[in-house]
Amino acid sequence: MKLHHRILGEGEPLFILHGLFGSSDNWQTLGKKFAETYKVYFVDQRNHGHSPHTNDFSYDLMVEDFHELVQDTGEKNIRILGHSMGGKTAIGYAAKYGENIHKMIVADISHKAYPMHHDHILEGLHAIDLNVIKSRNEAEKKLEEYIPQFGVRQFLLKNLYWAEPGVQLAWRINLPVLSREIDKILVEIPFEKIETETLFIRGELSNYILESDYSNIQNKFPNSQIHTINNAGHWVHAEAPEEFFNVVMDFLEA
Repeated sequence: MKLHHRILGEGEPLFILHGLFGSSDNWQTLGKKFAETYKVYFVDQRNHGHSPHTNDFSYDLMVEDFHELVQDTGEKNIRILGHSMGGKTAIGYAAKYGENIHKMIVADISHKAYPMHHDHILEGLHAIDLNVIKSRNEAEKKLEEYIPQFGVRQFLLKNLYWAEPGVQLAWRINLPVLSREIDKILVEIPFEKIETETLFIRGELSNYILESDYSNIQNKFPNSQIHTINNAGHWVHAEAPEEFFNVVMDFLEA
């Protein structure tokens, strides 16, 4: 699949992979800062953003989508920054195509399987009837019944766009397929070891990477380090952008 992507800046290549329900647009602010040093590729994964919608959805497919993109760009010795689902795509890519990677940053996720925890998000998104709701404000009011956190609602509602200006709202995400295939996003990424130099960044308030996971991560990623950003949750790059940027740059420039 040909993934939608945009390029900003010049220099060595840095590919950014967003998380579930996200898009490359979520990374504009930080990406512009990275683009002062690197050639940044903002990527939309399948069923997200401006990339094609398809009934097929799995990490194996997303890894091959990304591999096709890297091949099409002709870039070598790449850097990858992936958050959440995008971090798992990056891990899957490193497991299969590690020779293409110079360094990898995985933001607030690991390779392990996770329990289902998106129920309320999916329930809230499905509650927004786009045949009835005709404004973003109406959509937010409905979503607030399911998701009290303002920042999470704003993140999710970035997926709404006007299919017909002022008349019909639509989703950029492929909501039916993401709902049906959500279990495939929670699975473990299988591999023996990944030798790629890797930085894991975790939010102190998030439960995606626990201290009890450290030994397994360091066993599976022998050339890795783990950095915790205090007072930040799962959207660590949005909650502590300056520290996140500095930590990533220190790692890439070392």
